[in-house]
Amino acid sequence: PGLIGWVALNLGMMAKQYQNMGSITGSMALVNLLQGLYVWDSLYQEQAILSTMDITTDGFGYMLAFGDLAWVPFTYSLQARYLVDNDPGLSAPMLALIGCGGLAGYTIFRAANSQKDQFRRDPSHPSVQHLQVMEVKNLQTGRQSNLLVSGWWGLARKINYTGDWLLSWCMSMTCGCPVISKGSIVPYFYPIYFAVLLIHRAGRDDHFCTEKYGEAWREYKNKVPYMFIPLLF
Repeated sequence: PGLIGWVALNLGMMAKQYQNMGSITGSMALVNLLQGLYVWDSLYQEQAILSTMDITTDGFGYMLAFGDLAWVPFTYSLQARYLVDNDPGLSAPMLALIGCGGLAGYTIFRAANSQKDQFRRDPSHPSVQHLQVMEVKNLQTGRQSNLLVSGWWGLARKINYTGDWLLSWCMSMTCGCPVISKGSIVPYFYPIYFAVLLIHRAGRDDHFCTEKYGEAWREYKNKVPYMFIPLLF
């Protein structure tokens, strides 16, 4: 419901802008398209969520309940709210560039998540059977597991987070740049907060996997040394 509420608020902001200005700006249209795509993907790919950290590790409690019903719709829609009263006047080429950046981020996010989800469901599937894996033993259960060390997941251990974060920046860039224009930092709350969230989640996952796999996890990190950005970080 939080994702649907996010889209509903965005559409309401777009309607209000049309009521105020008599037209829809390119920035408002683009932010609705990018965020609408993100929400559609989450709903369409719902089965893939079942294998994510939110479900397998965190479980359902206050954090997810509050986040879903309040935090997501009312903070992630700040860009559209800002654009109701402020038009950064971005040119068509700039909007196209931002749109391409957003689609690139979405592609990385979706391709990486789909690859891992397919591997977890059926490692023999033609789309993932060629991938290289590293066998590790779960020290807590004694069961064997396979970690991907090629494909998207050979580039970085959290490559899906990188795509997600890039998309969030492009969503906020539709509101202009607060450094070189009279814009505001408020629409950039989403990617700034998102960076803190993703880095914290990556750290939690690293700690969890160290306890789970022990020395094998350190060996895996040697095989895939980058966490977010290949060759950089």
